[in-house]
Amino acid sequence: MSILINRRSRVVTQGITGNTGQFHTRTSREYANGRECFVAGVNPKRAGENFEGIPIFGSVREARDRTGATVSVIYVPPAGAAAAIWEAVEADLDLAICITEGIPVRDMIALRDRMKRENRRTLLLGPNCPGVITPGELKIGIMPGHIHRKGRVGVVSRSGTLTYEAVAQLSELGIGQSTAVGIGGDPVNGLKHIDVLKLFNDDPDTDAVVMIGEIGGSDEETAARWAKENMRKPVVGFIAGVTAPAGKRMGHAGAIISGGKGTAQEKLAVMEECGIRVTRNPAEMGRTLKSVLG
Repeated sequence: MSILINRRSRVVTQGITGNTGQFHTRTSREYANGRECFVAGVNPKRAGENFEGIPIFGSVREARDRTGATVSVIYVPPAGAAAAIWEAVEADLDLAICITEGIPVRDMIALRDRMKRENRRTLLLGPNCPGVITPGELKIGIMPGHIHRKGRVGVVSRSGTLTYEAVAQLSELGIGQSTAVGIGGDPVNGLKHIDVLKLFNDDPDTDAVVMIGEIGGSDEETAARWAKENMRKPVVGFIAGVTAPAGKRMGHAGAIISGGKGTAQEKLAVMEECGIRVTRNPAEMGRTLKSVLG
């Protein structure tokens, strides 16, 4: 069992003819069941061709109809990425994963508004995210597969590199992961911490969760308050940016403290109030999780 993806997922790569799309499609294919799971690519100008045996179609809808694709991963450059996400949504896929960084915020606002207005069922992960991996089954994205091991701890993070850090610490301690999800650091994105917590809460094969956040916004506080009332599994937390100065954007486009809100200390305080075991040291994420497993 897992959340979002598993060995039965069928994946189409949008942007498969670009260097980034080719590199990461290749490495994802080489992981676990990737060869069976990556079934199509999309490029309207290269339809009928193939990438290392993966057929390329002119549209996501055609790729879905011909191959049964259920998930899209998007490596399209920033100017066209929102349109690429919308194409996956219009094709009624289960999940669209957008890796692309630097999409104009205005494009994402229009996209999210349209998805909501038309009540679309496709889940969006990202943009500006590392993707998602269910260890031993399938990885979709740019994370290093070798650091993961199969197990029963869920990981959700706004930061790609901190996702890898948490996973590496867990694996070193012999603690495997059910699924690791990078939700991305942009201010306007798809799935939030709360959405992923809900999925882990309902997954019978996830026993505990590591939740990693950053300064900026209030998503972590929202998730913590939901967890206090609803989460049946222990959650440990870390917030990056304790020393970040107010008003300065740090790394991710969404990592900015504005109006005195969204500080790391504020987030950590709310998480602690809500019963989440937090650490202020990123090197202690794995050990903190181990301490709540009993």
